[in-house]
Amino acid sequence: MKQIILTGDRPTGRLHVGHYVGSLKERVALQNSGKFDEIYIMIADAQALTDNAEHPEKVRQNIMNVALDYLACGLDPEKSTLFIQSMIPELTELTFYYMNLVTVSRVQRNPTVKAEIQMRNFEASIPVGFFCYPISQAADITAFRATAVPVGEDQLPMLEQCKEIVHKFNAVYGDTLVDPQIILPKNQACLRLPGIDGKAKMSKSLGNCIYLSDSPEDIRTKVMSMFTDPTHLRREDPGHTEGNPVFIYLDAFCRPEYFPEFLPEYSGLDELKAHYQRGGLGDVKVKKFLNNVLQAELAPIRQRREDWEKRLPDVYEILRVGSETARRTAAATLRDVRHAMRIDYFEDNNLLRKD
Repeated sequence: MKQIILTGDRPTGRLHVGHYVGSLKERVALQNSGKFDEIYIMIADAQALTDNAEHPEKVRQNIMNVALDYLACGLDPEKSTLFIQSMIPELTELTFYYMNLVTVSRVQRNPTVKAEIQMRNFEASIPVGFFCYPISQAADITAFRATAVPVGEDQLPMLEQCKEIVHKFNAVYGDTLVDPQIILPKNQACLRLPGIDGKAKMSKSLGNCIYLSDSPEDIRTKVMSMFTDPTHLRREDPGHTEGNPVFIYLDAFCRPEYFPEFLPEYSGLDELKAHYQRGGLGDVKVKKFLNNVLQAELAPIRQRREDWEKRLPDVYEILRVGSETARRTAAATLRDVRHAMRIDYFEDNNLLRKD
């Protein structure tokens, strides 16, 4: 069996460092590993419209932003197929068929759906398209016969629901769909990076993000304003590193070689944490170190993005060709699905068959 990856992001704004450590960095590593036969990276504009239907310009304007961030992070159109979701109408038809395999109560129990509904204040009036988000995602994954889906931890319930749909379809109509496996970041700190305000989730809507395309000054300003340990009032006070956003970011981004370069008085992150925990280390010093780390990590990404911004027609062509390639793949899966459901009526006179 071919090894295939499908993953993507909603184009509701520029991508941030939570996206990077949560999935983008892993996607690039998987792309370059040579272990996968096909890699599909989707800009999920149709899903973004489920809660932006009245402002489609927001979605349209951010498609190129997401594409630029993808290319800046190292996704290679020679190795990965980058495409736009709404350009693949077969995905909509698959979603429609899968809706009959899922109950309303099951979608309501999906933890990710519940959290997203609460965050968007949709409790009283939930758009049907948004409510069906997990079913649409299952269509995306199965259309490309993905064997692996690299995502952040918050998407695990979505993958579980996709697997349920796959099992139900195969049980009812025969073995047709591929059962996908989730790939989570190996670094626990990368599973869900908190916002700079200390909130559990970094979110564009909450305004607590560090973006991949932020300027050096913006990064410095955001890092120096980060929430830390509220009990660490004075430098001599013992501090907590667990649950402290500054140290969570260091866990996610710091590499051993950064200490000789930026903080040579410490041998590594464990020694820095130990000093903070026993007291005598101020937040400003740790934040300055984190700023240096992030500047070093994000500078190459920002430079590549600036280079691609000078070649927007090339980016457009990458998305156009990628969407054509993706559509051919999804169309082949849809043919198999229709055949399994015996609704390919005009293929080989099937409508005339009595069996």
